Amino acid sequence: MSTIKQSQLATRLAQAGNRSDTTTGAISVPIYQTASFVHPGLGQSTGFDYSRTSNPTRLALEETLASADSGHRGFAFASGLAAIDAVLRLFSPGDKLVVTEDLYGGTYRLFEKIYRPLGIDALYVDTSYIRAVEEALALPGVKGILLESPTNPLLKIADIRVIAALARGRGILTIVDNTFLTPVLQRPIEQGADLVVYSATKYLAGHNDVVAGAVVTATPALSERIAFLQNAAGGILGPQDAWLTLRGLKTLTLRVARQQENATALAAWLDHHPRVRRVYYPGLSSHPNRNILLREKSGWGAMIAFEVEDPARIPEILSKVKIFLFAESLGGVESLITYPYLQTHADIEEATRQRLGINDRLLRLSVGIEAIEDLQGDLENVL
Repeated sequence: MSTIKQSQLATRLAQAGNRSDTTTGAISVPIYQTASFVHPGLGQSTGFDYSRTSNPTRLALEETLASADSGHRGFAFASGLAAIDAVLRLFSPGDKLVVTEDLYGGTYRLFEKIYRPLGIDALYVDTSYIRAVEEALALPGVKGILLESPTNPLLKIADIRVIAALARGRGILTIVDNTFLTPVLQRPIEQGADLVVYSATKYLAGHNDVVAGAVVTATPALSERIAFLQNAAGGILGPQDAWLTLRGLKTLTLRVARQQENATALAAWLDHHPRVRRVYYPGLSSHPNRNILLREKSGWGAMIAFEVEDPARIPEILSKVKIFLFAESLGGVESLITYPYLQTHADIEEATRQRLGINDRLLRLSVGIEAIEDLQGDLENVL
């Protein structure tokens, strides 16, 4: 496995899918909107037989995903949760996974409502605290660890390199949800992770116009297992959505740079606002474990969470923003504002939400590429 330079990544993504159609010389990879492919003869194949197994448009995306993350293979799924579901199918009844405690509510629902009844248990841990992770990995039956870093929505940072080394020493798979930072700012496989998952709906596609997911594997053995599961269970991404995601990847480095620049300025401004109680953003010097991202020389991303002084004003804030859109997603070019307590994390029990700090004061921002003065002015008007 080689480490990718940022300049190399920008070029790889800008050229994604190019030269894949040698017949016509099309610069943009064609959308192969077909279910099946003709066999040249008995026992012969063009390399494509049925689009559930493989499709040229999806393959161009999957090869780009693997290249961007220094992985062995990439796999495109119908959603981020479909991608996580495929990874969880690697485990068997009786297995346990250590899981980041303040994680996306949909992932929590998948564990609690589908996999726990099947005998696969999640052990929720503050994965920003190495001692807690080490103790959890030592428990009997632990076969995997699923990290969100930064976490959703409190933006805690895990030391992937240290955790992956601890897990590998015990034969435990390390899985990282890298949706928030993308390969532009963090490449977990280069830090020792075995699998990386994405909601490609978010930054990778980047325009709030497609739902997609991705898995990137570190080894041929894991690639073989995920390929089997993708084909057998069939939660694949269609060619039109694969093309949209591939098109989004071409501008990923540019978008992330602008979004992070805006988020850094906005977080610093919010941190001094009299009606803001607390700001969660890894780019602030006060953020715990910020040094981990500094060590990796990556960046902070463009997600911000903050608590308002008066929770009674939340409905008014959400209804009166003009630039920020009140919507449940993130990572697109448009800035969004979300209320995790009743939206993205509503499936987590009330007591757990309160303990974690996902409270009725908390708002989450996905910062887009708009002019920073417009974004700041919008929040100033409602705060």
